[in-house]
Amino acid sequence: MTIKSEEKPARKKAKRNINTEKNARRLELIQKKLDAGLLSEKFPEISSVTIHVIQFYGMTGPVFMERTINMVPGSNIYLLHMPCMGEKCVNGGFDLTSKVEDLVRNNRKSGKGKMLCQVTDASGASHASISYDISIKYS
Repeated sequence: MTIKSEEKPARKKAKRNINTEKNARRLELIQKKLDAGLLSEKFPEISSVTIHVIQFYGMTGPVFMERTINMVPGSNIYLLHMPCMGEKCVNGGFDLTSKVEDLVRNNRKSGKGKMLCQVTDASGASHASISYDISIKYS
């Protein structure tokens, strides 16, 4: 009687690990938040900021989402960067930091405006936009 050694099955090619990519993006986001700092560090003269945002599909499409963000001196300044909620948008978003900087520089208490997502689709058109209303209370 001869004993045959069992052959090991051939290894399959390693699939691209989606979780590794998600973890890398998550760690990158955490680092961006840490690097951004606090509202009190960047704008010591501000006691609070309230931002009302309405996000739209495209430029004039239907309302996708509406939200209000309240910030106090201990809030992370990264809250001023709002991600685009489009399902295919990866690195897009709306950075309101420069809008708050402009209001502070001009000693204004409020401001309104519209912005397009930083990422455009293949045709060059923006797939999302926001309308914002910023209110600032100074110390």
